[in-house]
Formats: sequence, structure tokens, C-alpha cells
Amino acid sequence: MQCQACKQSAATIHLTEITEGQRSETHLCEACAQKQGISMQTQIPINELLSSLLAAQPQMPAETAPALPSTSCPGCGSTFEQFKKQSLLGCPEDYSVFEKQLEPVIKKSHAGHDTHCGKVPAKAPDEAKKSTELIRLKQELELAVKVEDYELAARIRDRIKQLQ
Repeated sequence: MQCQACKQSAATIHLTEITEGQRSETHLCEACAQKQGISMQTQIPINELLSSLLAAQPQMPAETAPALPSTSCPGCGSTFEQFKKQSLLGCPEDYSVFEKQLEPVIKKSHAGHDTHCGKVPAKAPDEAKKSTELIRLKQELELAVKVEDYELAARIRDRIKQLQ
């Protein structure tokens, strides 16, 4: 894809902006992006991301914070305190052992979700996008009914009918 600004170099920076529901895409080469003042950030290492998420967690006063046992993983021996300092889990068992403590961190890093839902490629056929959206909405409907949020469930039901 060619740079939209200079129309000479290959576009390596792809920006997507959504303003008032309208999506716009800009494709630029590195030189044009720098000229426009667009800073390029390399990928953030996962341990830095987790550290920043943990640091952003609201701190409760000690007297109101729930007492969590200082457990260690039977598989690797790591503790949640070590995870907070290093932002690294010791083994896959840690997800089960520290589930209660990790849940808010995972939800925060996934925009309120605790499961990975993936993405649909922009060039995917409309039927694939529609099918994925229906699956997601049906899961949300099931959850809304489970937590007895019937107003939300009705809105989701109506959206499903529109898509079908």
C-alpha cells in the first residue's frame, strides 16, 4: 500500500480513527508520519504492560481490603507478591492459583472482558463478520439473562433479530 501523503513510499503506519461512529483510515510512510508529528511506539513488553496495569489498580485502605491468603503456586513456588514486582507468572498453574487476584488485571487489560474474543479481519466477508457478531451477541444475551439484567437482554435480543 502506498503512502497517502507523499504517494511514493510504502505505507508502514496505519492509523484508524473512529469519530462519532465514523471510521477513517490513514496510511503513511515513516517519514510522512514523523512530519505530521505522529509518534511511533514500538510494542510494549508484556511485563511493562502488566506492571502499569497493576500500578493503576485502585488501592483499598488496609482495613477494608479483603484478606487474601499469601499462597504460593504448588507448581513453581511463586507468589502473587512476586508477580506484582516482576509482572511475570512462574507457570500455567499460576492462573488457577491466583485467579481471584488476576481477574481484575486481566479484565482491565481486555476492556472489561475476561476471555479472549479475537478480531475479525477488516477484509473478511460480511457474512463472516455477521456470524461472529451473532455469536458474540448470543453470549452476551446468555450472560445478561444469567445475571437477571432483563433490560439489557431485551436490547441484545432486538439487535440479534436485526442481524438475522
